Amino acid sequence: MTARTDIEAFFDRHTNTVSYLVSEQDGAAAAIIDPVLGYDHARGTVDTNSADAMLAAATARGCRVEWILETHAHADHLSAAPYLKAKTGAKVAIGEHIAEVQSVFAPVFGAKDVSGTGAEFDRLLADGDDVPLGALRIEVMHTPGHTPACVSYRIGDAVFVGDTLFMPDFGTARTDFPGGDAHALYRSIRKILALPGTTRLFLCHDYLPTTGRDRHAWATTVATQRAHNIHVHDGISEEQFVHMRQRRDKDLPPPALLLPSVQVNIRAGQMPPPTADGQTFLRIPVRPAA
Repeated sequence: MTARTDIEAFFDRHTNTVSYLVSEQDGAAAAIIDPVLGYDHARGTVDTNSADAMLAAATARGCRVEWILETHAHADHLSAAPYLKAKTGAKVAIGEHIAEVQSVFAPVFGAKDVSGTGAEFDRLLADGDDVPLGALRIEVMHTPGHTPACVSYRIGDAVFVGDTLFMPDFGTARTDFPGGDAHALYRSIRKILALPGTTRLFLCHDYLPTTGRDRHAWATTVATQRAHNIHVHDGISEEQFVHMRQRRDKDLPPPALLLPSVQVNIRAGQMPPPTADGQTFLRIPVRPAA
């Protein structure tokens, strides 16, 4: 009999991000997926409120957090992975193609401390890897397109898809970041949607559409996405999807926390090295006026 999965979601309203605490029902081992570090850009301060709520939930369940799993190097929130690792001893993992993302962004921020190999993470995961979590197994699915390093995690009848898919009324991830690829995203989505229709899909973000839904949601199914996703329901060809996605991406503004997030998250959530006097600074590149 397959072990049953207990999933608890934590929604961060400031970044519209959903993090997850996943464990075997009544089991001891747990994983945290896509944790958020609170960040106030105007004040230059951080907080661990979301991470602490996840730790409290794990304690209440009697769980031991063994893995902190990132679906990709996020561009819209800072990761709380280092804080959680310090509190739990858990290992931090991400897709092996993070090295490509580091190689693109490290020069932008003059981040000479960044390895370019993914060495900042405890484990780099490849497509098809199988990671134990108590009686559960975490199957790694490489699902590039939003970024080249995106992975999804299949645990029992649930898949945590990162930014690859949104709720059916909102569609799919943007592909205009460096290394993004609309063709790759379409193929990644079809890979996910080839799973059984009852497979539960858990999303990393939810943004309310302009009409219809009046509350956030982040859980859906393969069958629902295949029938109703406004960008990629059954019958949409790769050519149609790519045309739509590329046209739509041209008009999207960058995420508000793009520059702070990327330089932290390519370091596995660590801040840049402090200066000689112990101060920590994030770097914001400025383009000269045309």
